[in-house]
Amino acid sequence: MDSSVSPTHGDQEGSAWNGHFDCTCYHPSFLFNQFGMMERCALRNGKVHSADGWRDVLEPVIARYATRDILRFFRADAAYAIPAVYARLEEAGYFYAIRLPANAVLKDKSAHRLTRPVR
Repeated sequence: MDSSVSPTHGDQEGSAWNGHFDCTCYHPSFLFNQFGMMERCALRNGKVHSADGWRDVLEPVIARYATRDILRFFRADAAYAIPAVYARLEEAGYFYAIRLPANAVLKDKSAHRLTRPVR
């Protein structure tokens, strides 16, 4: 699950300035399956946070696969590192990998792994 940018030109309804992307845009949210096929999406206002409306995109997909006897995996960007997302995925029996936002504690504890060898 991730969000993207869809730049707009002119005065389209729902488009707005987004400082992160440095443009006037829509800020759609997407959820793809392991084959790269889109499961669900939402066209959102340009000034919303990347994770806004995550439940509206994720819940129908969880429901679609709820009765299937398969392993379920979920991957998302750091914007979705929200306790409510973790709780919902665990409740539905998903394995997940969600990137953590950078922070001082994480940087300090992982600095020794980030140095590259000389040469």
